[in-house]
Amino acid sequence: MFDGLWASLLNTLGYGRTEMLLQGLLVTIQITAGAIAIGIVIGAIVAYFKLSRFKILRGIAFVYLGVIRGTPAVIQLLIVGALFFSGFRGNRVWIGVVALGINSGAYVAELIRGGIQSIDKGQMEAGLSLGFSKTKTMVYIVMPQAIKNILPSFVNEFIMLTKETAIVGFVGVADLTRIAQQIVSRTFDVTPLFVSAIMYLVLISVLTFFLGKFEKRLRKSDTATA
Repeated sequence: MFDGLWASLLNTLGYGRTEMLLQGLLVTIQITAGAIAIGIVIGAIVAYFKLSRFKILRGIAFVYLGVIRGTPAVIQLLIVGALFFSGFRGNRVWIGVVALGINSGAYVAELIRGGIQSIDKGQMEAGLSLGFSKTKTMVYIVMPQAIKNILPSFVNEFIMLTKETAIVGFVGVADLTRIAQQIVSRTFDVTPLFVSAIMYLVLISVLTFFLGKFEKRLRKSDTATA
């Protein structure tokens, strides 16, 4: 039994396949980082639209959130690939970055909106009474507090996005999952899928550890300030 398992592992990691898996992992990390960056930008804009006093901006936010949260991410990926990257000859990683960034933006927007609304309205009034403009009060007083409130949920969104990158193989992106599938097709052995699962687990554990450390540091600075 152990001899067979060891042989499968060697077959999975040998013949340059370890390098292939690591390259796939790097692509997964690149897509996650790019998508979360786009998601934060889109999320901040959409959250502003949703909290705006202008109906047209609130309407845009309502439609965007409804469409993105109401349709499967893989369908969004295929649509983005077909509409915006048809005939694209560059790095196909961008398809995953853009599609998942647009998808993540909807969830980040709701996190930001909820974080802002969780701050006491007196904070805004206090900033305005000190002579700050509404924008400066939002940037320097409200948002720092809101970020601390939404950080645990944002960490969860980051982790979910990392796992969601596994769908980019549908548009031909050689991420970790697709590389594992390619190795399976060559070896007729499912061991590469277990190896890729372990690699995802390690990656997410490392991300959770460092993001948790960052969150604790913010909490400590909050306590010290208080």
